[in-house]
Amino acid sequence: QVQLVESGGGLVQAGGSLRLSCAASGGTFSSYAMGWFRQAPGKEREFVAGIRWTGSSTYYADSVKGRFTISRDNAESTVYLQMNSLKPEDTAVYYCAAYSHFIVVPTIAHVYYWGQGTQVTVSS
Repeated sequence: QVQLVESGGGLVQAGGSLRLSCAASGGTFSSYAMGWFRQAPGKEREFVAGIRWTGSSTYYADSVKGRFTISRDNAESTVYLQMNSLKPEDTAVYYCAAYSHFIVVPTIAHVYYWGQGTQVTVSS
């Protein structure tokens, strides 16, 4: 059983930056691909970014390409999401997720473990 704990959310003005962290425990972190999803009020949870276990391959939703960067530190069992040039439409609860490294871009159904979520609010 893997536990995922996110941190780093908060309130930021449009154009600002935030860095989210997700610390994993209770399992073999390097066995999983890791990713971030987000869910805005009244909307479905959507994929934001993912990274394979080696860290050599990353994937992004079109809406965040060029602004967000995902990375991981297997020695520290932590995955990060650097978010730059934030927009009001990025406002959501952001969830860390662990899924099979055979999946390139996961859907909710592919996720083995979820974090509890961290709120990101971008003001205009």
